[in-house]
Amino acid sequence: MAEIRAEEPASTISKTFLIKPKLKSKPRSLPQTPESKYWSSFKSTKIPNLVSSISSLSFSPSPPHLFAAAYSTSVSLFSPLSLSDGDVSPSSTISSFSDVVSSISFRNDGLLLAASDLSGLIQVFDVKTRTPLRRLRSHTRPVRFVKYPVLDKLHLLSGGDDAVVKFWDVAGESLVLDLMGHKDYVRCSDCSPVSPDLFVTGSYDHTVKVWDVRVENSRSVLEVNHGKPVEDVIYLPSGGLIATAGGNSVKIWDLIGGGRMVYSMESHNKTVTSICVGRVRKENDGAESMEDRILSVGLDGYMKVFDFGNMKVTHSMRFPAPLMSVTFSPDCRTRVIGTSNGIIFAGRRKGKENVESGRVGNVLGFESISEPERRVLRPTYFRYFHRGQSEKPTEGDYLVMRNKKIKLAEHDKLLKKFRHKDALVSVLSRKNRENVVAVMEELVARKKLLKCVSNLDADELGLLLTFLSKNATMPRYSSLLMGLTKKVIEMRVEDIRNSDALKGHIRNLKRSIEEELRIQHSLQEIQGIISPLLRIAGRR
Repeated sequence: MAEIRAEEPASTISKTFLIKPKLKSKPRSLPQTPESKYWSSFKSTKIPNLVSSISSLSFSPSPPHLFAAAYSTSVSLFSPLSLSDGDVSPSSTISSFSDVVSSISFRNDGLLLAASDLSGLIQVFDVKTRTPLRRLRSHTRPVRFVKYPVLDKLHLLSGGDDAVVKFWDVAGESLVLDLMGHKDYVRCSDCSPVSPDLFVTGSYDHTVKVWDVRVENSRSVLEVNHGKPVEDVIYLPSGGLIATAGGNSVKIWDLIGGGRMVYSMESHNKTVTSICVGRVRKENDGAESMEDRILSVGLDGYMKVFDFGNMKVTHSMRFPAPLMSVTFSPDCRTRVIGTSNGIIFAGRRKGKENVESGRVGNVLGFESISEPERRVLRPTYFRYFHRGQSEKPTEGDYLVMRNKKIKLAEHDKLLKKFRHKDALVSVLSRKNRENVVAVMEELVARKKLLKCVSNLDADELGLLLTFLSKNATMPRYSSLLMGLTKKVIEMRVEDIRNSDALKGHIRNLKRSIEEELRIQHSLQEIQGIISPLLRIAGRR
C-alpha cells in the first residue's frame, strides 16, 4: 500500500535587490536671476576687422567716457554713444607706433592717453589732437603695461620683459625710480584708489608685489604668491583688497591683513587673461546702493561675473573666440570685451527702462537682487526631458558613463561606406601625409589599393604622383611608397605618356629619387671613412 505523506510547504527564498534611489528632478538651466538679466541686457555690438588681437582696453574717466582699444600698431578711440545707433567705426585712430601696442591708460582727467609698445617705447598723447607730447624710453625689452595713477596727474608707471618696474615724471620726461624685485616678465599693474604712492604689479614669476614710492630702498613692501604666472591684477574699490588673475583662477588678497588670501575663484577652464571691476545698482527698501563685481575673461571664451561680497559667480556668458581684455565704463552703462581674432564685443545699456509688472526701473533698470521663485517643470516643457544632465553625482548615486561620440574625418566616413577610391582622393587633397599613408595601409589590408589606382582619372592620378614625389624617399614611408610608385608607373604607363602634366610629375619623382641616391652614396663614403677609425679606437 502506498505511503501517503503530508505535502511539505515549499521554502521561500528571499533576496534583497539594491534599488536605485530616485533623484529629485531638477531643470537643466535654472531661471535667470535679476542680476543675470541685468548683465544679459547689455545690447551687444560687434566691432570687427581690427587686424589682430585686442591687447588692451581702457575707458576715459571723463564723460562721455570714450574707450580706447590697442591692436597691432594702432590705438583706436570709440564713442559709447554711437554704439546705440549701430555705428562701429572709430572716432579717431593713432597710428604713430613702430611696433605692436601692448598697453594703454587714460589720465584721471581723460585729456591724455599713455601707450606702450613692444619696442620698449612709451608715448603720451593729447586725446583731442592725437599729438604725441612725450616719448619715454628706458626699458631694454618690450613694455607690457603702462598705467596712470588714479590720484596723480604727473607720474606714470610701466613695466615689461626686463623685469623692471619704472616710475616716471611725465612733465620732466625723466625716470624717477627703478624698482627691482621681480625675477621674470612683469605683465600687469594697478594703482591704489586711496593713495597716489601705492601700486601693485604682477609677474610671470608667480608673485604680486605691493610698492610704495616713498620707501627709500626701492623694495616692495608686501609680496604674495599667486601660484601661476600672473596675467592681470586690480585693486578693489576699498583699496584694502586686490584681485589677481593667473592660470584658471582669480584670487582675492587682503593687503591690510598682511597678504592673506581671502578666496580663490576657479570657474574658468583655461587661462584668465584680464579682470576689471564692474558695478550694479541695487534697491533695498526704496534706497539705492551700488555693488561691485569682478568681471573676468579667459581663453575659454567665457566672461564670468563674480560677487566677492558673497563669494559666488552670479553670471556667465560665452563668446565665440578666446578673450584677451575686458573693461567697464565708469558710468556703469558700457562693457567692452576684446578677443584674440580682432573683434570687440561692446555691450551698451539704455539709461532708463521699464520693468515688468508695470513698475518703473531705476537709473539702470535694475531692481533689488532676490532669489526668484522656481518654476515647476512639466512634461510639456522641452527642458523637462533634459533635466539633471548637468548635475554632479553625490555619494550613493549610480554613475553611468556615456562614451563620447567620435567625430570621424571625411575619409573615415568614406571608408566605412566602402567608397575606397573616394576616400583615397579625399585624403590626398587634404595633404596630410600621416593620414594618406594610414588610408593606403588600410586599402592594402582590404586588397583594394591597386584597384583604386587603376580607377583614378588624370587629375586624381596627378595628386597621387605629387604626393609620391614629395614623400616616397622619406625613410618612414619608403617601404610602402616606393613599392606603390613602381606599381603606379607600370599600371598607368599609357596615361603618363599621353599627358604632359603627368610627365612633369614623373620628372619630379625621378629628381627626388636621384637626389636621395646621391645622399645615400655620400653617406656610404662617409661611413667607409669613419668605420676604420672606430675600429682602431675600439682596440685601444
